[in-house]
Amino acid sequence: MAEYIMALDQGTTSSRCILFDRSGNICAMEQKEFSQVYPKAGWVEHNPMEIWSSQLSVATECMAIKGVTASDIAAIGITNQRETTILWDRKTGQPVYNAIVWQCRRTADMIDKLKADDLSDHVRKTTGLIPDAYFSASKIAWILENVPGVRDRAKNGEILFGTVDCWLIWNLTKGRVHATDYTNASRTMLFDIHKLEWDKKILEYFDIPECMLPEVHPSGYGYGTTDETVLGGEIPIAGVAGDQQSALFGQLCFNEGDLKNTYGTGCFLLMNTGKKAIDSASGLLTTIAAGTDEKPDYALEGSVFVAGAAVQWLRDGMRMIKTASQTREYAEAVEDTDGMYIVPAFAGLGAPYWNPYARGTVVGLTRGVSKEHFIRATLESICYQTADVIRAMEKDSGISLTSLKVDGGASANDFLMGFQADITGADVVRPTCIETTALGAAYLAGLTVGYWKDRDDLRENLKVGKVFSPRMDEERRKALLKGWKRAVRCALAYTEEED
Repeated sequence: MAEYIMALDQGTTSSRCILFDRSGNICAMEQKEFSQVYPKAGWVEHNPMEIWSSQLSVATECMAIKGVTASDIAAIGITNQRETTILWDRKTGQPVYNAIVWQCRRTADMIDKLKADDLSDHVRKTTGLIPDAYFSASKIAWILENVPGVRDRAKNGEILFGTVDCWLIWNLTKGRVHATDYTNASRTMLFDIHKLEWDKKILEYFDIPECMLPEVHPSGYGYGTTDETVLGGEIPIAGVAGDQQSALFGQLCFNEGDLKNTYGTGCFLLMNTGKKAIDSASGLLTTIAAGTDEKPDYALEGSVFVAGAAVQWLRDGMRMIKTASQTREYAEAVEDTDGMYIVPAFAGLGAPYWNPYARGTVVGLTRGVSKEHFIRATLESICYQTADVIRAMEKDSGISLTSLKVDGGASANDFLMGFQADITGADVVRPTCIETTALGAAYLAGLTVGYWKDRDDLRENLKVGKVFSPRMDEERRKALLKGWKRAVRCALAYTEEED
C-alpha cells in the first residue's frame, strides 16, 4: 500500500501541503503565501488562479523534496478557508471575478435587506446560521449582479459556483468533478443542514440558479481522482472539510460533548453534538461536523473575535513586548493582575453578548499596576472569553465540559493554557502535533480509502503533548469570573447614549 496521505491546507493567507504517515507524523511540509487584494475599504479578494497555482506548487514541491511519486500517495484530503466564494466558466475553467473572501463586508446591505424582508428566522432554522455577509450566499448574488452578463450565463448553465475546496477539486480533476462536502456547504447560507439539500427559498430570494451549485457529499467520500497530468498520476481525492470542522476531526472529537478550541487571531470553538442539530439560544452557530457517514454529526460553533490579535496589539500597538513568546515570562512575573481586567472588544463582542458596538476597555486600574499586570490581563482575557463561549455551549447543549482540546499557535503558551484550565475548571489537552486542521483532512481521506482501518486506529496515533489541570480553588475562580462580568458590563455600558 502507498506510504503517505497528502493534506492540502488552503488558508486565507497561504497554501500548504503536508505529507503524513500512518502514525500521523509529518513527513514533509511546504507553504506558500499568496496576494491579498483590497479594492476598497472593507473589501477583501483573492485571485482564484493564484490560490490554485500556490496549492499546486506546494504539492509538487512536497513530493519532489520527499522524493515520492503519485503511486506513493494513498489519497488526498483537502481542508480550506470557509465561505470564500468563486464563480468560474464551466468550459474554460476561468474565474469570472476574483474570489470574494469570507472577511469581505461589501454585501452587508444585502443582509440588512434580508433581515428587513423577515427571512432571518428561515435562515436560522434551515441553515443553522445567523444572517451575515460572512457567508457565501450574498457574495454569489453580488457577483451575479455586478459582473456584466454573468447572471444570464449562470441561468444557461455556463457558470459554476464553489467554495475553495470545490475549486481545488475541479482543478485537480481537470473539470471532471464539481462537488463539495457537507461542512463547506453548511457555511454558504444556502444549505438545509437538516434535509442535506440546497434550500430553494433562499436560492430564489438571492436569484441564484441551482444549476450553478456543486453536488454535496460527506466529508469522507470518494470524490474522484486527480488527472494524471496534474501530479503525475491518478490519486484519490477522498476527504474534504472546512478548516474548523477539519480541526475538530483531527482532534478526534468524535463523541457528543467533545470540544476543541483553535487559538489563532481569534478563537474558534466547536462542540460535537452528535446527531442532534441544536438550535442555540445564545447566538452560537449550528453547523455540520466532518465525518464519513451519509447522516452527519452536528456541532455548535462559537467565536472569540480577538485572541492572538490582542497579543499582536501588545507587540505592535502598545510596544510592550518584542515577541509573542515573551508574554509568558511577563505574566508569570506577577501573582495576578492586581484586580485589573482588559476586555479586548476591538471589533465588538460576540457570543454570548452579541454587541457589535462594544469597544475595548481597561478597568480596575490602580497606581500599583505595572506592564507585567497589563500583559497578564491581556492573556487572561483570551481565557475569559473562551470560558464565556463554553458556558453558552453547555447551556445550549445540556452537556458539561470535562476537557478542552486545544490547537493553534497561541496554544503553545503554557501560562495561557494553565489559566484556561483554572478558569474553566476542566483539563486542557494539547497534542504533540498542533497541525490538527491538516491532520483532520488526512484522517478523513485515509479512512475513506482504508489507509486507516477505523477511528480506533486513529486513536492509537494520538500523542498528548501536555495536559493542564485546574489548580485554582472554586472560590477564587468565582471571584475572578465575577470581576470579568463586571468588566464586560463596563465595555457594554460604553455603547449607551446619555439622556
